[in-house]
Parts: sequence; structure tokens; C-alpha cells
Amino acid sequence: MKLIIDAMGGDNAPGAIVAGAVRGCREQGVFPVFVGDAEKIKAFVPKGFDCRVVHTDDVIEMEDPPMSIIREHRESSMGKGLALLKTEGDAFLSAGSTGALVTGASSRVVFGKTRGIRRAMIASVLPLSNPVLLADSGANLSVDAEELVQFARMGSVYMQKIFGIASPRVALVNNGAEPTKGPEIYREAYALLEDCPDINFVGNAESRDIPLGFCDVAVCDGFVGNVILKLCEGFGKFMGASLKEIFAANPLTKLGGLLTKNKFKDFRARLSSARYGGAPVLGIPKPVIKAHGDSDENAVAAAVGQAKFFFESGICGAIGEFAAKDREENI
Repeated sequence: MKLIIDAMGGDNAPGAIVAGAVRGCREQGVFPVFVGDAEKIKAFVPKGFDCRVVHTDDVIEMEDPPMSIIREHRESSMGKGLALLKTEGDAFLSAGSTGALVTGASSRVVFGKTRGIRRAMIASVLPLSNPVLLADSGANLSVDAEELVQFARMGSVYMQKIFGIASPRVALVNNGAEPTKGPEIYREAYALLEDCPDINFVGNAESRDIPLGFCDVAVCDGFVGNVILKLCEGFGKFMGASLKEIFAANPLTKLGGLLTKNKFKDFRARLSSARYGGAPVLGIPKPVIKAHGDSDENAVAAAVGQAKFFFESGICGAIGEFAAKDREENI
């Protein structure tokens, strides 16, 4: 497998990106193609490590508008990397700008969506006891009802292929359980999802239901999804810091902390946003993984593993199959 890596995207690039990718590629047996400033990249590549480096001077910064990947920054490390994915790569990984990544991956000028998919989306697995896929978690701030249904289908395919859930429970994130709750688009999507025989729709989910195992796929627009995602990440850090403070309160609690040290470490790891390494962009013909902007070496190594699993799972092909079926039915 050949993995194209945007070595210049993210807060800790290129050091953590290259180091994490080297480790992950060694562990997974993946061949990496690093895209970015060749001199800076090679400074972090171990001697004798088998890889390819494609040079470019340009980088998309976080403050650059998403459309800049089509206009000013097509030769950036992200833009050039997506172009390589189109011609020779098996998967792509970046910790750079989310908006630019989704725009570039969706645009025919740079890469292009799966035929029949209206909007590509970011699908983040929430770090809970039972994994929940948040679809969309930040790509599309405004959507229509039919696009929410496509998000549900893509999310279902992902949970079937990656987590082996035969019939993933799909819920629509809303401010109440009743079908009449929420904006008109969500009410319309509720009615459409009820009539989808290929989706195991379980109704509306209030945000408090999501961590409690109500569903396997939580469907929403990217604005709502990103708020939920960031809240979960922040709450995970809060819980970890609070428990650490409790255990350090006095000698007795310190003893309790020592006795439960391994369990506490497992709990903190379970809540970490680095647990899955990154979020897949679904609706693209080849695997694209968006790593967190502040990814460290461990998170990048995990993202490499996720990219390989994504590639081998056949998710992109399965999404293409249902999109083709939808096209035929609508002709």
C-alpha cells in the first residue's frame, strides 16, 4: 500500500508528522510518500528508511480560506498530495486545514467526489466505551434532508466494515426525541429515514443520549457535529484532570490511585482523541484521513494504521455501490 502524506499540515509539522508516519508505516508495512519541503522532511527521516519525498514550497495555513486549495494553493503540500492520490496513491493523510482538505478532495479540479454522492463528509469516531460515529463532524455547515440521509448510509457502511456491526443503529441528532422536533430539514430527514429499508433508523437522539449507547451512527450537519466533537474532547480532558486531582488529594487517595493506576491509564486512553488517529472523509473514491491539527507522533502513527484499515476494508467501493444504485433508481 502506498500512503500519500501531507508532511506540512498541522501544528506539529513536519517533525511529529514524519516521525509518527515513519513509525506507523514500519508497523503496518506501508510505503509512504511525503509531500512538502524536502529539506525539512528529510531531517526527520531515519537513515535507510524506504520512502519517497515529493518537494513543494507551498503550504496551506489554517487561516487560509478552504477554496484556496483550488485557486492559490493547488501546488501546496495538501493540493499536490491529493493530486498524487488521484494518479498513484492508495490513501491520503493530512493534519492540515479541514475545510481545505474536504474542498480539495471534493473538487474535480483537485480530486473529486464519488459519483452520486452529493456532499463528502467527515466521520469522527467519538472516544466512548462503545464507538459512535458522528456524521458529519465538521465538513458541511449547512445541508438538506437528502444529504443527511446519505450521511446516514455512508456512516452505516463505515460501522459495518470497520467495527463489524451488522445493522448499525442510526439516529438523527436533535433537541428532542419526537419526530416533530427540530428545524424543518431535520423533520424532513426524519420522515425520509423512516422510509429507508437499508438503514436501521432508531429515531432522534438528544446529545445526552449519544454517550449512553443509544446509537452507533449519530447524523447531523457539520456545525452541530463539530460542537459535539469538541465538547467530547474537552470533557475527556476535564475528566482525566479531575480524576488526577482527586487521587492526589491526600495519602489515602494517593494509595487508591496507585492501586488503580493501570485502570486509570486505560480510562484516559479511552477518552483520548488520539485513540483512532484521525477521521475519514467519506464520499471520496479513495481513502482520505483527516488527523487532528495538534496530532503528535502517537496520533499520526495511529492514523497510518487507520488509513491502512480503511483501504483494506473496501468502504469506498461499498459507498460507490449504493450511490450507483441510487442513481439508477432516480433515472
